[in-house]
Amino acid sequence: MKKTIIASLLLACLTGVATSVQAVNLDLVAADSTLNSSEAWLTQGNQTGFKTWLPDLMQTFNALPEVAAQEARRTQAEFSIRAADQAIYNPELGVSYQNATDDTYTLDISQTLDWGDKRGAATRIAQLQAEMLLADITLERSQMLASVIQALVEQSQSRKALDFQRRQLASSKRSLDIARQQLQVGDLSSVALQLIQLDVASRAAEYAMAEQDSITADTNVLMLLGESETAFSGFIGSLSLPSMSRQIDPELPALKSAYQAVMLTKLNAEQVKADTSADPTISLSAEREGEENKVGIGLSIPLQIRNNYSDTLAVASQEIAIAEQTYLAQERVLRQQQKKFYLSMPRLTERYQEWRELVLNSGHEAASGLAQQWRAGDINTSVYLQSQRQLSSSYLVGLSLETALYTSWLDWMGASGQLEAYLNAQLPRLSKTNHSGSGQNTSSAKY
Repeated sequence: MKKTIIASLLLACLTGVATSVQAVNLDLVAADSTLNSSEAWLTQGNQTGFKTWLPDLMQTFNALPEVAAQEARRTQAEFSIRAADQAIYNPELGVSYQNATDDTYTLDISQTLDWGDKRGAATRIAQLQAEMLLADITLERSQMLASVIQALVEQSQSRKALDFQRRQLASSKRSLDIARQQLQVGDLSSVALQLIQLDVASRAAEYAMAEQDSITADTNVLMLLGESETAFSGFIGSLSLPSMSRQIDPELPALKSAYQAVMLTKLNAEQVKADTSADPTISLSAEREGEENKVGIGLSIPLQIRNNYSDTLAVASQEIAIAEQTYLAQERVLRQQQKKFYLSMPRLTERYQEWRELVLNSGHEAASGLAQQWRAGDINTSVYLQSQRQLSSSYLVGLSLETALYTSWLDWMGASGQLEAYLNAQLPRLSKTNHSGSGQNTSSAKY
């Protein structure tokens, strides 16, 4: 009887140890799985660049109502040029009859001459306004694309954070199960168990917040593109740093419109001169009075005596000065944005590379060893939880660095109006890359 009781106790102990060891092994596997998943988003999409998602995104973007409205504005500008190139004055036809002793019939035609070239001035203004519109549309499209890609970046990053927090929550729950088993066999104190329970609660709250961030990011994408599920992958490896010159290129869409506004004020001044010029009118008349036929030629010229329009010309001249100062102000703002970009982008890239090297080299070893040391009693529960928190923070900091890199690049490319041209330059390369099966395309566009 005693032998049977002793055998039962030994079997129970061995079963408990085996269960505990199995749980520890599961926890270690889960920890490695969590880390490997974290490492996955460090490299996920960085090697694919634009080729997997850019063509579909551009197709979706070009189908947006806002973009369709821009195309209508382009067509409207073409009609404006054609309308401005039409003749200013139409001929006038006059017919009169006078009943007298000798009835008089009169037929006359008159034409005002565009002596001040109003038509030419209007045509030049319409052409320049069309060029300004194209520059504005280019800038708007780049800014819209920057907003769309930024929303996709934030959606991707929020989903990575959500997946990471989900795995962290699952891992902390498994640690709680192990802690309860350790408490039963006397290897863990009740205080340590309560710390792990608090950690699980904190992980659950963080997961809930990450879930809300992901929902918000999905909503932003839905508002911009009309759908929340869009093909997208990271392109950190494809971010390029355009060559910087000391002088801002006036051909940048962000400055081109302001520069053309200066030219437009000068053309407006010329149009004011043309509009206020005295255009003569010539007329030809044929008259029959009784049996007598008469032919007459007339010429009339407005006399600018009471108003010579000098004040109107002065107003147009001041518009030129205002436009020039506005251009200089916009150039200054853009130059500061350029300096900020070229100062922040290299530093962010360097910090990001350092972070990747440190996390990939030491993060895996640290995560896999923590659970073993905690189970063996080499570290207490508070140190174990603090170390887990430190590892989690390091991965989330990496997400923030990635987002900061994307934001810095997209802000400058969108604000300067270069983004659409850069993305369009990638599209031919994508077809070549897909055809040849080559790897990452890291060549940068020239500006």
